[in-house]
Amino acid sequence: MRIVMIVEKMLNYSLRRQSSRILLLFIVLSSSFSFSQTTIKGTVFNEQNKPIPFVNVFAKKDSLSSILNYSYSDNQGKFKITIKKEGSYDVHFSILGFETKIIKIDVTSSNVEVIKNITLQEKSFSLEEVIITADKAISVKKDTVVFSAKHFLTGEEQSVEDLLKKIPGISVDDSGTIKVGNQEIEKLMVDGDDFFEKGYKVLSKNMPTHPIEKIEVLNNFSNNKLLKNIEISDKVALNLTLKEKFKNVWFGNVDLHYGFGSENTYESRFNLASFGKKNKYFFIGNFNNIGYDAVGDIENLIQPFRSRDEPATIGDNQRINNLLSLNPPFLSFKKSRTNFNNAELASLNAIFKPIKHLKIKSLAFFNWDETNFFQNGITTVNTTDSNFSNTEDYQLQNNKKVGFGKIDLTYDLSKTKMLEATTKFNSGNFNDNSNLVFNGNSTIENLDYQNTLFDQKINYTDKFKNNKVLLVTGRFIDEKTPQLYKINQFFYQDLFPSTTNANNSQQRSDIKMQFTGINAHVLDRKSNGDLLELQVGNEFTKEELTSQFSLFNNNLLIDQPVGYQNQTNYNVNNLYVKGKYRLKLNDVSITGNLNVHQLFNSLQTDNVRQNQSPFFINPSISLDWEINDNNKITSSFSKNTSNAKTQDVYSNFVLTGFRSFTKGTGSFNQLSSSNLVVNYQLGDWSDRFFANTFFIYNKNHDFFSTNTTIDQNFVQTEKILIQDREFLSINSTLDFYLKKLATNLKANISYSKSEFKNSINNGSLRTVRSNNYNYGLELRSGFKGIFNYHFGTKWTTSEIQTNINNVFTNNVSFLDASFVINSKFNFQLQSERYDFGNVDNNKAYYFLDFDMQYKLSEQKITLGLSAKNLLNTKEFNTFSINDIGSSSTTYRLLPRYAILKLGYQF
Repeated sequence: MRIVMIVEKMLNYSLRRQSSRILLLFIVLSSSFSFSQTTIKGTVFNEQNKPIPFVNVFAKKDSLSSILNYSYSDNQGKFKITIKKEGSYDVHFSILGFETKIIKIDVTSSNVEVIKNITLQEKSFSLEEVIITADKAISVKKDTVVFSAKHFLTGEEQSVEDLLKKIPGISVDDSGTIKVGNQEIEKLMVDGDDFFEKGYKVLSKNMPTHPIEKIEVLNNFSNNKLLKNIEISDKVALNLTLKEKFKNVWFGNVDLHYGFGSENTYESRFNLASFGKKNKYFFIGNFNNIGYDAVGDIENLIQPFRSRDEPATIGDNQRINNLLSLNPPFLSFKKSRTNFNNAELASLNAIFKPIKHLKIKSLAFFNWDETNFFQNGITTVNTTDSNFSNTEDYQLQNNKKVGFGKIDLTYDLSKTKMLEATTKFNSGNFNDNSNLVFNGNSTIENLDYQNTLFDQKINYTDKFKNNKVLLVTGRFIDEKTPQLYKINQFFYQDLFPSTTNANNSQQRSDIKMQFTGINAHVLDRKSNGDLLELQVGNEFTKEELTSQFSLFNNNLLIDQPVGYQNQTNYNVNNLYVKGKYRLKLNDVSITGNLNVHQLFNSLQTDNVRQNQSPFFINPSISLDWEINDNNKITSSFSKNTSNAKTQDVYSNFVLTGFRSFTKGTGSFNQLSSSNLVVNYQLGDWSDRFFANTFFIYNKNHDFFSTNTTIDQNFVQTEKILIQDREFLSINSTLDFYLKKLATNLKANISYSKSEFKNSINNGSLRTVRSNNYNYGLELRSGFKGIFNYHFGTKWTTSEIQTNINNVFTNNVSFLDASFVINSKFNFQLQSERYDFGNVDNNKAYYFLDFDMQYKLSEQKITLGLSAKNLLNTKEFNTFSINDIGSSSTTYRLLPRYAILKLGYQF
């Protein structure tokens, strides 16, 4: 396998001309695997006809020429090497302990594939003392790809996240999500130990790079070590190994940043760690008001979600959905541009091994944050019977205090038996306030709520035979979220005409959820590679929802309207049996899955109790076909029946926004759907050329749509059950290394289409169609000189069709330039361009950032300067559409600022 450095090349064409040329380039490159080339493949044997792994295989024109292409034989001695140009070549086979063998291969346009089996003769030798050193940038060990960190560090990296962006095949998006190829990682470990699970962004955004020696990509990863080589896993994880001098000692770094030319702009961060054989400690702190998110999505830390196919996973999909939230909207824009924050983060993590077979992992996480967000805009409603516009000037402040603790116990009862226990506790306090001017009326909102979570999980694993494993898992979750929402205006006169003297309103609500589950899971890996899985389990979920909506005159209670109060108790007991068999037939694998569910539902609303006992079967079948070493197709088809959630069944209205009410169906419902997925993969993420295409088609035979009553001052939405909703998505990505240009090209094109029905103002059902197109590319250079760059551009077109047709196109482009003058001095420029369709005659917005570092002493003291938003762009305007109209919104941005940096490593 040959792994090449991810790099990219800057385009010098205008954005208008790029649009057509990018599509042409993508089509040409996507079909490049059909170009004339010769693949030489076979197996390397010793004289006893046994395969030899890890043999170096490389091709040269002659003895004086440089290496044109190289590879290694795998564990079965198989090798593959590709030559693109016609001619005569010497192919070398070499490994320590065997004589080197050279064979001649003539490459012509007619021999697309050449099969050669090679036999190497053992070479006897004697050495009194041998010292072998290997300093490879990239190496392969079975399912592990190892990258030497020093070969990818250029000096400007401030965190692990910055380093990972430069590793071949690894990408990090703006939110901090790490992917290998197109797949998100399972976890990010340090010296084989995991602190944060799916909340790995806390580590990648804060840990420095100077202690890291290697980055290991672990393919076919198993979260349970006793399932290795038994479960069929396509998961991938990362492991950071430390340099020897940073083991068994305390090390870390402190960074102090303070602004000049701007008021009280600062960032302070520290890391303190010690990784010994028995005990490991890792402490993190970050305090800033420059918009930097040092946590990522906190829910991934508190309640990480794993696929329900993951062994020993139950209850991961059990969580409370809040009725109300006052949060900034999701923007296709850097969060740090609009995040007026004052954040404080501390995380204390430790791993203890008090005795040989016991490991204790503890995590204590504290996050205090105060954020401000500013926007104003115009929303236009245009339906067959409603036409009006609303103006909003919105200032939002969010305050949160979150404390989270976790203890993991792992006890090896023997080499084949293991007991794991995880205990979590979370306590969050949130206070959100907004100052809203709605159609000229000054409005104050306040939302005060808490969240408490207790989560206990125990798992027992018994590998009772070499290829058979039993897992027994139990879990208990208790979660509560009480909310109090107040608004100092009364916008609902048309909704409650008999209430004439109300001038403010509020809603109290409380949601409680308890989950108890137990699961027994047997995996039986057959000698021929087949896998049989059997599961039996029971899961019980109890949810209580209470809401009380009240109208006031000042502090005097006026009314609690009928139909706007809820007291809902919803219990679901799910008894299930699951069977799964994977059949391996040469290059084809067929997997059949059958899940049998017997549910016992109980629903009580307004003192009316209902009971139901639905029975259903969810079948699925998948097919994996490895056409050859370069081409792979995977596909699956499933039919699913799912039970309604609590938010779908409450019978009266609840307030979900300052002018919006929502209500459920008040009855039981099961929803059925069909899903088809086809994936074609050309090459592998570590190859010079890698392409991946997904096709997804989903049909909801039953789904919850809405009947919405729209008024200028309020919106009421009722859930209704209707049939036939369709969704289609096609996504294709390409990763191609341009060797002569020392550049890696990434291209992406996707299309999605959905069609469903809803009702407006009690009218007849109407059809809503949406189409979304995305296409773009990135280029990253890997020059060995002082200069490198990263360029990218992406277009997004959205279209919605109802009684009217709305469409717009946005473009986002960036160009980052890095200059490493020497080992002590480097600086970077980052530029961005945003072009939002249908806004101010397609006005474009530009940003320019600057970072500089100078090392006063090697690996010790660093001085730096960082300047953000140098062009001082103060606001930007976006346009969005939906099935009832459109909106144009202006957002306030963090002003230009500059900070001086002082860093110390020890």
